[in-house]
Amino acid sequence: MNEELTALEARVEQLANYCSRLRTENQDLRTKVANLEGERRTLTEKMDVARSRLEVLMTQLPSDEEAT
Repeated sequence: MNEELTALEARVEQLANYCSRLRTENQDLRTKVANLEGERRTLTEKMDVARSRLEVLMTQLPSDEEAT
């Protein structure tokens, strides 16, 4: 009986350690996701600015009729 309790105690300790590692990993992944989402927002804003600049430049190009 004592051996069974010792084995069970060891198993519970292993599970608790595993749970703690998973909790830490989960928090790390949540942090990475938040950082990547912020980076994606920044890049999307930069693309929008570049798109707007290109649209302005395109309106300033001479048309085919003006070129001839």
